[in-house]
Amino acid sequence: MLRKLCELNTDLSEEDITELENIERSISMFATLFGGDIFIDCLTKDSDIAIVVSEARPLENKSLYKNSVVGEFALRKNEPAVLRTLEIGTPTTELKAVTQENIVVKQNTVPIKNKNEKVIGVLIMEKDVTEHIIQSQNMEILSETTKQLSETLMNIKDVENNTAYNLINDGILAIDDEGTCVYANYTAKELYKKIGYKDDIVGMSFDNLVLNKLKLKDILRERKSLILETRVGKFDLQIKYGLIKKDIKICGIIILIKDLTDIKKKEKELVLKAVAIREIHHRVKNNLQTIASILRLQARRIEDYHAKKAFYESINRILSIATTHEVLAQKGIDDADIKVILLKLKDNAIRNSLECNKNIIIKLQGDNIYVNSDKATAIAIVVNELIENSIKHAFYDKEEGIIEILINKGHGYASIAVSDNGSGFKGKKLREDSLGLNIVKSIVTDKLNGNIKIETNENGTKVAFDLKIHQ
Repeated sequence: MLRKLCELNTDLSEEDITELENIERSISMFATLFGGDIFIDCLTKDSDIAIVVSEARPLENKSLYKNSVVGEFALRKNEPAVLRTLEIGTPTTELKAVTQENIVVKQNTVPIKNKNEKVIGVLIMEKDVTEHIIQSQNMEILSETTKQLSETLMNIKDVENNTAYNLINDGILAIDDEGTCVYANYTAKELYKKIGYKDDIVGMSFDNLVLNKLKLKDILRERKSLILETRVGKFDLQIKYGLIKKDIKICGIIILIKDLTDIKKKEKELVLKAVAIREIHHRVKNNLQTIASILRLQARRIEDYHAKKAFYESINRILSIATTHEVLAQKGIDDADIKVILLKLKDNAIRNSLECNKNIIIKLQGDNIYVNSDKATAIAIVVNELIENSIKHAFYDKEEGIIEILINKGHGYASIAVSDNGSGFKGKKLREDSLGLNIVKSIVTDKLNGNIKIETNENGTKVAFDLKIHQ
């Protein structure tokens, strides 16, 4: 099929087509090793169009394609990496593309060149953008590799510049059963240069190349793949050892080395950032609680009931904000579960209320919703106001009551309702100039981009508001 497609659609010579056929024989092995789809494309007589002349699908992982795309065209507007590599002979890494089946993927491409260094095709590896292929599965495949894979790996010492292996971002070493390195790809050679090796690592013994305390005999004795992490100088490395088998006989090992230095550095930065965020929220919480304590001391000196009431309302608003920062300080992140915050809030509400001398129970139920710190603070203030309002007004003619908080997570939006089984407004108009109500309306509209709805009758009052959430 490859030969026929090339003869019909390209200007490639007989020798060039033969070279492509030689590479085609090994791409099935690489598809299995990568866990991804691999293709050979060639430039057609139209400079903006390439044609798929060969494909290989992974044995273990699921292919991204339902049908074969051999013979299909690759357009520049959909697969820029392919046309770029064909034109200028430069590899491309992790560039987005749209496949013939309208799937968004990331492509790694390397040029296929003939003996005269002319680009005659491109080798492509594709990975799903939405679900990256799990690298750790690749070594499990190596430990149970087929006869074809084993023979190809053992013969790889005869290939000076294996194009397919250049697609792999990991360093690759092939060690024969005598412990001699018979192959190393470009990435591996560069990595060993960075850690101080001056000589060509091909031909070196395993004992000189191993970067941890493992012995070759130990790997062979285990008879299974091994994955270890080690630090060499300033480099953090993940090293995978897989067995090369021919029939049932072990005839060597393959080593994959991944440079984790940048990943580890970013992980440390994230840890430090989490610690800093946690400390900031902790300090804010402490400062707010200090302010609340000062106001509480001041309130005790005040004899006027209305002034004292205003002080305690302000104290509760401050403590509702402090509760948010308390939860955020525990997590060390900027997102918080609003259910956890409201759980703490309801426990504090009655204890901190000036007027709560009745048997009032506050219940909380519903979904867990994660929001950022700004929204979490806004929600805490709103729910605190609604609870305070119920405590103060709903049960004026009752000795006990129930306040319920319900959280519902929807698609894109969530709703929170605070309801009580009090006496309702009984026809009385809600005070539009109420400070608490104005605070609630303002925050719901401006901070949460939501709406508020109030329902009341002789069986109680329900206030519900919605807010936009990220999925």
